[in-house]
Amino acid sequence: MESMKYSDTEFNVSLDPRQVVSEVHANTVELPKRTVREHIEYALDHPIGAGPIEEVVHSGDKVCIIISDVTRRWQQPSTYLPILVERLNRAGIPDEDILILCATGTHRRQTEEEHISLVGEDLYRRIRFMDHQCDDKEHLTYMGTTSRGTPVWLNSYAMACDKIILTGGVVYHFLAGFGGGRKSVVPGIAGRETINTNHNNALNHGLGSGSNPRVCNGNMGEDNPFHSDLMECAAFAKPAYLLNVFVDDNYQIVGAFAGDWQKAHQAAAKAVEQLDGVPIPRRTPLVIASAGGFPKDINLYQTSKTLSNALAAVAPGGTMILLSQCREEFGDPDCEAQICAYDTMEEREKALRADFSIGGFVGFLFAEASENYHLILVTDIPSERFGRTKIQVARTLDEALALAAQCNDGSLDGVETTLMPHGGSTFPLPQE
Repeated sequence: MESMKYSDTEFNVSLDPRQVVSEVHANTVELPKRTVREHIEYALDHPIGAGPIEEVVHSGDKVCIIISDVTRRWQQPSTYLPILVERLNRAGIPDEDILILCATGTHRRQTEEEHISLVGEDLYRRIRFMDHQCDDKEHLTYMGTTSRGTPVWLNSYAMACDKIILTGGVVYHFLAGFGGGRKSVVPGIAGRETINTNHNNALNHGLGSGSNPRVCNGNMGEDNPFHSDLMECAAFAKPAYLLNVFVDDNYQIVGAFAGDWQKAHQAAAKAVEQLDGVPIPRRTPLVIASAGGFPKDINLYQTSKTLSNALAAVAPGGTMILLSQCREEFGDPDCEAQICAYDTMEEREKALRADFSIGGFVGFLFAEASENYHLILVTDIPSERFGRTKIQVARTLDEALALAAQCNDGSLDGVETTLMPHGGSTFPLPQE
């Protein structure tokens, strides 16, 4: 059986192999063998749902390119931006008519060093560059309100441009279904009120109703209100074009899609699903999932990916063992507060509804999961930090398995199990 990574070490799984129903690994997909530049050039030469970018922009247009911030550096904008700018120059858009706007959402402003790391020294010196600031109300423009009541405030500098180009990366996302596409607009360049109101769609209506199970990985259907509201928000910006990439487990770009901001993004999401959406026979009473070792298990906030993926594989009322060292502990103050500062789920939910944040929602999901399942964390975070939740803590996988046995009438003999050695990146798709 597959061993489970934990920081810089591994734990062996001491279970009878006969009870393991599935070992979840990324699918073997034959992808075109291209360099990163070739991937980007191919995408721009074969746009989806739109003409070539040279036909979309015209001489005299002011063009805003939206990129992700340093928390998404794995998207490697410094590799594809020079190609995109080169195409714009060729289409008659000089450097002085281009704005690169960093979609920071609610994140902090970045340093000059971080700016250069994102776009490269050459582009940084040539092209106007700025960070979005969600609380800078003087430079937010009201665009309208969505059908779900989200007031849409967007960056005024972007809205003053003639054409907006969205860029970024596509991965599974535990709220939006998939990242990329419309997320460059919200939360990327939106005001805090817009972001918080949209994100509250992750919760069911009414205090005490908890999280919405349709707001989850892989769901970009109309029944995901988080995603549907995002689409309405982004439509107010009228994006002219999109360039999105996707990566493998080693964060290497293995594909790119360009064209219409909706159709090209849907194609990219399908490619990610073909790579990381892994069919499994059925949900099982026991799921053992590793975040993937360091740096994927650097903190609990990052471990949310593993939790979301494991939830797709565990049977109702089952047991999840998540391996994540968390050398930086919670990794987010709002996540920590949700777990450490409240005694009940009602208190947690009330606080989250009043001031929604992604970090707070992550903490809420962990606490909520421990109410609905047996949740055991193999982590270095002291167990007393979880004392206000039902989360159990172990130091080794064998210790966690002993705790799991206690949750299953004292024995794990014959208990069907799913193993997820790449729990932070692979998404199980139960077939029954």
